[in-house]
Amino acid sequence: MKKVLWFAALCFLFLTAGPSSAQDGSQDVFTPIGKYIQGGDYEKLSAWFADNLELDMLGAVNNCTRNQARLIMKNFFSKYTPKKFSIIHKSGKAPMKYAVGSLSAGGERFRVILYVKTTDTDSHIEQLKVERE
Repeated sequence: MKKVLWFAALCFLFLTAGPSSAQDGSQDVFTPIGKYIQGGDYEKLSAWFADNLELDMLGAVNNCTRNQARLIMKNFFSKYTPKKFSIIHKSGKAPMKYAVGSLSAGGERFRVILYVKTTDTDSHIEQLKVERE
């Protein structure tokens, strides 16, 4: 009888709980992106890029393809080796979410702004902006 009550209680909690990052997956989108930025992993980061995106690197704005953006990020990470990255603010809701992060790299501090378009099946970085703090 106790097992049935526990099971019923768990089912009730599960069914009445609001949406969480584990259920819709979209709240958590910045976790892997942040990990790749901190690691300077431009290859894995570029997998998150939309086919065409806006990349603003230190004031130089480019509308570019995923491959062009990958090379720009490779050059940036080569010049400014990342030491630490943290998300300091997240907001928005589907289909467009954004995050602001702080990046310590190459002895300097940068603000990173990410705009991510989310759908039921995937998420892509539509805009990435890096500016000096």
